[in-house]
Amino acid sequence: MQLKTSAIVCTLLGHGEHGVIGRFLTAEDGLVAGYIRGGRGRRLRPVLQPGNIVALTLAARLDNQLASATVELGEARAALITGSFGLATLEWATILTAAALTEGAPHPALHAGLDALVAMLAAEAPPVQTAEALARYELLLLAETGFGLDLASCAATGTTQDLAFVSPRSSQAVSRTAGLPWAARLLPLPAFLITDHRPDASDVHAALVLTRHFLARDILAGSAARLFAARDRLTARLPVDESGTSG
Repeated sequence: MQLKTSAIVCTLLGHGEHGVIGRFLTAEDGLVAGYIRGGRGRRLRPVLQPGNIVALTLAARLDNQLASATVELGEARAALITGSFGLATLEWATILTAAALTEGAPHPALHAGLDALVAMLAAEAPPVQTAEALARYELLLLAETGFGLDLASCAATGTTQDLAFVSPRSSQAVSRTAGLPWAARLLPLPAFLITDHRPDASDVHAALVLTRHFLARDILAGSAARLFAARDRLTARLPVDESGTSG
């Protein structure tokens, strides 16, 4: 197996005294992994930062064998992300991507989404705007892995109007009228996810609560739930109102 491509660095795992096993997201081949000799050395440490774009070469004698990898820096974006919220968001997005995807399955839309999210972080976009992009990325990831939400019509009545909730069991939207008697058992559906409504901080928080539920149920169940510690760090740093007050 031979592969040469551009890739986004997602996660790194130390292997041996100096090497690392890296996982990368590519546009055409999806998630791929490889062993990088000297990956913990002074020369490669700045290159192998999650969020960076690298020119990746993978080589393996057998398709089921862990490939050897070499990398060259394409675009250094990790070093541009300095705030605690941005760093926490980068950590979560790359960890989630590596944990959720099956190696070798193409997900070009997810590659584009992660690339855009990291670019926003590197450009120091406002936290609420970045968190909105993260919520949309999480929804996309759920859909790409077969666990998409149905937000087109009400599960109870079939209406497409005034959708205000999501059923935590069926993953389908519920209208305000049908859902109000059961509101305590339903998840709020922020309007910006289905309309051109501009979200505020409370809308984004609600969207992240929504996506967290389904990620926990369908993607990161069992022992993988420990990965949510990274997500909790970013939500703790997200402003709770437009003035920037944190909660």
